[in-house]
Amino acid sequence: MIATETKTEALLKRKQAAVASGIANSTSIFVEKASGAVITDVEGREYLDFYAGVGVLNAGHCPKPVVEAVKKQADKLLHSFFAIAMYEPYVALAEKMNQIVPGKQPKKTMFANSGAEAVENAVKIARQATKKTGIVSLECGFHGRTLMAMALTSKVKPYKHGFGPFPSDTYKVPSAYCYRCQFQSTYPGCGMHCLEHFDRFFAAEAASDQIAAVIAEPIQGEGGFIVPPQDYFSGLKAICEKNDILFIADEIQTGFARSGKMFAIEHWGVEPDIMTTAKSIAAGMPLSAVTGKAEVMDAPGAGGIGGTYGGNPLSCVAGLETIRYMEDNQLCQRAQHIGDVTMKRLQNLQERCAAIGDVRGLGAMIGIELVKDRKTKEPAKEMAASVIKLCLEDGLLVIGAGIYGNVIRLLIPLVATDAQLDQGLGILERNIQKAAAAC
Repeated sequence: MIATETKTEALLKRKQAAVASGIANSTSIFVEKASGAVITDVEGREYLDFYAGVGVLNAGHCPKPVVEAVKKQADKLLHSFFAIAMYEPYVALAEKMNQIVPGKQPKKTMFANSGAEAVENAVKIARQATKKTGIVSLECGFHGRTLMAMALTSKVKPYKHGFGPFPSDTYKVPSAYCYRCQFQSTYPGCGMHCLEHFDRFFAAEAASDQIAAVIAEPIQGEGGFIVPPQDYFSGLKAICEKNDILFIADEIQTGFARSGKMFAIEHWGVEPDIMTTAKSIAAGMPLSAVTGKAEVMDAPGAGGIGGTYGGNPLSCVAGLETIRYMEDNQLCQRAQHIGDVTMKRLQNLQERCAAIGDVRGLGAMIGIELVKDRKTKEPAKEMAASVIKLCLEDGLLVIGAGIYGNVIRLLIPLVATDAQLDQGLGILERNIQKAAAAC
């Protein structure tokens, strides 16, 4: 009997023939539909989604109010280019962003399409506002795949390798990666060497009077869900203020209730000069934003920032409805609950599984760093890949992270039920132990 080709196999052949090889795929899943925290593929198989489109779907797949708002808007206007013929949803969403982004001073917002585009525009705005050119980012940070964003990104493969040369006047300093402290110190007795390093940096690398901005993710995402100490960002902001440097908070992955607050930087009580957002801003519709102090945002002249599709009307109404949905359903509180349950389960597993070197996170943004030996902290990249594969076979989607590729990152949709959370964590626990025993 001749085997019949499955829908997935047929689609894979078409994909391989038509799509550029640089578009990598970690699974062979083709999604037919999705709702909440569940994905259904073209074969009818269901998967629990614990990666949420890499942080895009904090409000879950296809939240009904957002879908209905997009449908309604589609009947009225798909596009006009805001720079020529304006529309109210752009203005309304800008007003909402100015309201919810932390900071007491008047704020303004612009919209683009992707996180990388938001970063590019934030850099342009910072340079115009300060009349300086240098941009400092943190090691282990990720800021996107366009040229300037790649220059600010720390992980070389696959994001930067072979794509240079990169823009000049960008610099990197050590991040507050306490589990793997570059200075071989231990917090809190270290005195924050990662901040003290700025004195050497300004003397040896770039003078403070040439630095326009420091950009940092409150929690480093692709870098391995690295959460800095409580006094890190207040110290970093003080360094910026002392040297007339703008602080850009990159909330592209951490924003919109993921950390247990609407924006993760709120955990440190710091007000950024500029904030970049994207991902969960519009429940999957392409949209990003740059929000900042009004006098900073107004620095570029007319036409200096913008783009043809930036702030598309469909995306803007999706953004308004997504934020309303998050507020109405108290997703910040839900993120904290999911995080509390998950951290307790994983810390308990850590006591029984020597392969777990560190468990860290804020709210429902949690990373599990796997190691071959707890004393040497040798990264267990192959083990992490095995966990991801085993979970997939058991119907759970999780993804990796970390500059060494040895971190399992959890971005559970904030609408996941308690039963789904329990089921998914059970699958994850079982397969971490299974992978650890095999390695």
